[in-house]
Amino acid sequence: MSWRSSFRCSKFRHIFGKPSTKEHSYDGVPITRSVHDNHYCSANPCFIAVVTECAGGGSFLVLPIHHTGRVDPQHPRVCGHSGSVLDVKWNPFDDHCIASCSEDCTVKVWDIPVCGVQQNLTKARKTLIGHCRRVALIEWHPTAENLLLSAAYDYKVGAVIRYPVRVVLMPVHHRYPSDSLLLSVSFNSDGSRLAVTSKDRRVRVLDPRTGRILQVSNSKSHRANKVLYIGGLKMLVSTGSSPWNHRQIVLWDPDDLSEPLYEEELDGSAGVLFPFYDPDTQMLYLAGKGDGNIRYYELSTEKPYISFLTEYRSLLPQKGLAVMPKRGLDVSACEVFRFYRLIAFKDLVEPLSMIVPRKESGVFQEDLYPMTAGNQAAMTAQEWLLGINRSPVLMSLRPGTLIANPYPETPAEKGLVRQLSSLRFQMDPSVGAVTKARLEFMEEDFLEEQLAYQDAKYPREVSDLSGWQPDETQIPLWTYCCTPHCCEPAERPPPTTESEVRRKLIR
Repeated sequence: MSWRSSFRCSKFRHIFGKPSTKEHSYDGVPITRSVHDNHYCSANPCFIAVVTECAGGGSFLVLPIHHTGRVDPQHPRVCGHSGSVLDVKWNPFDDHCIASCSEDCTVKVWDIPVCGVQQNLTKARKTLIGHCRRVALIEWHPTAENLLLSAAYDYKVGAVIRYPVRVVLMPVHHRYPSDSLLLSVSFNSDGSRLAVTSKDRRVRVLDPRTGRILQVSNSKSHRANKVLYIGGLKMLVSTGSSPWNHRQIVLWDPDDLSEPLYEEELDGSAGVLFPFYDPDTQMLYLAGKGDGNIRYYELSTEKPYISFLTEYRSLLPQKGLAVMPKRGLDVSACEVFRFYRLIAFKDLVEPLSMIVPRKESGVFQEDLYPMTAGNQAAMTAQEWLLGINRSPVLMSLRPGTLIANPYPETPAEKGLVRQLSSLRFQMDPSVGAVTKARLEFMEEDFLEEQLAYQDAKYPREVSDLSGWQPDETQIPLWTYCCTPHCCEPAERPPPTTESEVRRKLIR
């Protein structure tokens, strides 16, 4: 019998977390006191957004990523919601576009000026109305442009709405509400599958276009809370608790959820464990809400599939975390991951860099930075609705390297959309900016061109839904197409009384 060492050699075994100093953190941020199991923050290479505490409505703060130090208490905010903001997510293909969901039953998409928010922003680019109760989760599609998924407490996760308000998937009130009240959602790498965890603490794999359930977990020893697709390894990771209330991490085969591939109990703490995965280094990070530590693991396709590396420890507990996309990392310092930790009791947002030590840190390390998902969309929302699946458009992190998009160019109207969306600055005629009247005139011309294009390409036929019956194996999905002027829903306030909610559900 041959001897085999239990030590697994890894180039990431010496990885360590390096917190930023207070001068390079964001101090004085009034972080929200909401108790939902969300992150309440989101980051990209240009901005960081943090949900803040306020009276009378909901707001969040958008700061330039290099605007560190003490934050002005009167700093302008994005404050267009009439209820508390529950989640914010940056568009992965537009660093100046962010979506937010709220207790006011709406999802709003905002345009952030290039110079940042210079005055309170109250008017959203688009207000998406499809829910009649608070919206708890939103998620952008990983490869299709301007496609947004939302989940709310009305047991709906959706309909695809396009101009002139066309329902592709009929929203239904599910027979088992605990199956439709989602706790977390995660797309796979090409967006063709959706993994969710529900209030019944099971893991499900869905077809996001139809809502049909493909797989359901039946493990009685694991009560799932959060789930995440492991890109490239064809696995799912879920965090939750055991019947004895010990926190767990479980690996699954997404094609067969009858038995877990790996199961491990971690500790007896009560905070929710958030999983984060880096497909370029195949590293998994586990951060608990209310914890001060972050665990690092390395995943592989061979048993036991997961190996513990080390952990970062801090005395400051985190309320939520944001992750910087790979294109925003400092490759000269061998930084492979970056968190932004919300430390609520100190009103502090602390950047935390994960660094792999190398002898020559100023040289680009090709083994640490392979080709990664970039900021170009692989297809449009219309192409995805037609059944097309495409992998993400990859880019190189080597400075000065440009990679061409391998997919054919999208329709010509996208150029007009980008022209209009590029006008993201404060309206000030004194400095030569475009006047408001001129911008409204440009928008009217653009709207007429878009309507003519939509009428020619997408006729306004009415589908016959009289014989439609809900399928018990479906979970209703709200997926919004957020292309400007493509799918404007009717602007109406959400129902405020129980009778209005009942009439809306009956319709």
